[in-house]
Amino acid sequence: MTLQIGDRIPSATLMTPTADGPRPITTDEIFAGKTVALFAVPGAFTPTCSARHLPGFVDHKDALKAKGVDTIACLSVNDPFVMGAWADSQKVDAGTVLMLADGNGDFTRAADLVMDASRGGMGHRSKRYSMLVKDGVVARLNIEEPGVFEVSSAEHLIAQL
Repeated sequence: MTLQIGDRIPSATLMTPTADGPRPITTDEIFAGKTVALFAVPGAFTPTCSARHLPGFVDHKDALKAKGVDTIACLSVNDPFVMGAWADSQKVDAGTVLMLADGNGDFTRAADLVMDASRGGMGHRSKRYSMLVKDGVVARLNIEEPGVFEVSSAEHLIAQL
């Protein structure tokens, strides 16, 4: 069943790029005791993700922080090297957006937020969404229909806070 408001975030170990190379990071480390704005993209370097989704959260980081968000995190079913290269190309540092690689899609499957992008040669990826998570519990969840970018934007999430 798809993750819903009021559900606890599934336990998983993700990877995050660092200056010293990829580092494992658990969902407990990310979400426990914090308010997190998590957004997921179908793929790093893809057009909408690069032109609008990630930049929107970077541009609105101060507004999110002012509304009580401790961490902004971006998740994709990509490897940590791709996520690191994408962050570099977008000039995003870990202090602005925590980049999370769900390389095997374990978190995405556990949350039942998988998108089949096989027709486009991308395999199974994450659906595009945004959520607000408070101490590991989903408080807001905005899942996009395929090919749409509206409710998962930073602006939409800020309006819900």
